[in-house]
Amino acid sequence: MSGHGFHVHGPHDHELEHAQQGDHHGDDSDRSMVNQIAMFTAIISTVGALFGYMGGATQANASLYKNNAAIKKTEASNQWNYYQSKSSKQNLSELALELAPATRKDFYEGEIKRYKLEKVDIKKDAEKLEAESTAWDKQSDDQMHQHHRWAQATTALQVSIALAAIALLSKKKWLEYGMFIMGGIGVVVGGLAAAHI
Repeated sequence: MSGHGFHVHGPHDHELEHAQQGDHHGDDSDRSMVNQIAMFTAIISTVGALFGYMGGATQANASLYKNNAAIKKTEASNQWNYYQSKSSKQNLSELALELAPATRKDFYEGEIKRYKLEKVDIKKDAEKLEAESTAWDKQSDDQMHQHHRWAQATTALQVSIALAAIALLSKKKWLEYGMFIMGGIGVVVGGLAAAHI
């Protein structure tokens, strides 16, 4: 393979090459516009890459937290099933107390007390697990909200870069203004995402 390799030009690379090689077909304001847009595009592309990374990270966290919530919910459900099992045994002991001869009544009264005490701890564990599940769900929702903010910011920056390319090709000043406005919106939305707003 040769050292030259395969090279693909971006929409504004041709204009930049002409500006660097001293192509004097345009006036100084055109070269200034090209340089300004090139610098802006480089900065916004870097910021957009960071925002894209943060968006991916928050989405992964949201999935992880949602998974943790599901695990805690399953554990809580298991505890509630265990609680129900103890309630059933308590009910059977209460029935047996009514039907049993006097010599067995003390045994069933002890069983009823034991089941009541066991149910208290089981209920606390189940409620604790449900609270943990709810907390994980909230964290997941917060991460998804933040993910959407990062995605909105990244999209605005991508639109800004597209406007930059069109502004370079068309030499329209209003597109350059649009590029700056969209870039500013993207940075502001990214700031909202960073601030968890």
